[in-house]
Amino acid sequence: MDTSAGRNTDTTARGPHTSPGYWLHHAALVWRQVCESGLGQTTYPQFNVLSAVSLLTGRDGSAPTQQQVADFARMDRMMASKVIRVLQDRALLVRAPDPHDARRQRLVLTEQGRSALRTCIDAARKADEEVFGSGPEVEVLREALRAIAERR
Repeated sequence: MDTSAGRNTDTTARGPHTSPGYWLHHAALVWRQVCESGLGQTTYPQFNVLSAVSLLTGRDGSAPTQQQVADFARMDRMMASKVIRVLQDRALLVRAPDPHDARRQRLVLTEQGRSALRTCIDAARKADEEVFGSGPEVEVLREALRAIAERR
């Protein structure tokens, strides 16, 4: 068993080291740490919400509801609400009442929000390159991860 750098590199390891989920989780932690280092003042959950608002905004400019954003970002309502409040306080998005249902809030990115999102997307692309590289195996990995994520 080689424990260089405190890591068990024994390929016959038992326990969590045999679980793909264990390695997926740890790879995601590495990617997130690299990504967050380039996000500036934006946290990863804030990036997630900004991305969701952008992706869910219709071509006609129709704004997504707060619930649609929470669902898309896979956040619970309370967490999404807190993140959205911070983004609103930072003037990165605005909440507007739905014209057809006063109980719903529609979310719209401001110009500052779109600018922050572009910065975050650049950081995520750099993290992808740094963590995953750029060879053909990256496409295989991407498709395998997409298939897993789309099962839910």
